[in-house]
Amino acid sequence: MTRRTPWPVQEDSGGPTSSRAEVGSPRKTRASRRGMSGGRPSTDEGETSLDEGGEGELPGVDGDLGDDGAREPGKGSGSDSGGDSGGDSGGGPDGDPSQDPVERARAVCLRLLTGTPRTRRQLADALRKREIPDEAAEEVLSRFEEVGLIDDVAFADAWVESRHHGRGLARRALARELRTKGVDSQVIEEAVGQLDAEREAETARALVEGKLRSTRGLDREKRIRRLAGMLARRGYGEGLALRVVRQALEEEGDDPEVLDRYLPED
Repeated sequence: MTRRTPWPVQEDSGGPTSSRAEVGSPRKTRASRRGMSGGRPSTDEGETSLDEGGEGELPGVDGDLGDDGAREPGKGSGSDSGGDSGGDSGGGPDGDPSQDPVERARAVCLRLLTGTPRTRRQLADALRKREIPDEAAEEVLSRFEEVGLIDDVAFADAWVESRHHGRGLARRALARELRTKGVDSQVIEEAVGQLDAEREAETARALVEGKLRSTRGLDREKRIRRLAGMLARRGYGEGLALRVVRQALEEEGDDPEVLDRYLPED
């Protein structure tokens, strides 16, 4: 009876970790042609390990960030350190609470956009957390969109290119990340649509090849699970992942008949 290796359960990403590995081939996107204010999205502390999850943060801001992009209390360095821990206290980075709310909203957005692009939803959440009136927030956010300081389309394009090239994420994982950042579903569809099936397969092969050496010495079933699980966490489908793993093991010298017990061909 054919024995098939169980498909590993896909896990959500964890925190970013360091790695210098890069996969995929760079490609010009809509974002690179149009340009983005403040740079392009990437990981905050270098590339993530090839066998671990991690959504990463945007570059250009030191220290750990909260969900709205503000520094968490007691973390980070420089003039902003601890600036958000007391909310909108007088003299803080967000200005005096008695200040005009539009001016406060503008100051918050400009500070959060310094060195790194953000989506409109991310900025709106930050303003809401600071109890800035919706009318003032809407006025500032709309104005920032008009002048190009907020551009969710460019953000999504750059995010897809950066995260696919830097961490080898597949379309499914990229779409999930963009949804958590409040990007519109139509914008997400167009952004991830830049990655075709052929490019995804090439990147999956590069990921497996980069992981093969570290799995040598493991028994065959555990090795297959380790390689397939690494691809699953990056959003690759079961069929593609198992096909790529089998091809890599065959090229390394594994007997195809033995592999049939674990990775039967379709």
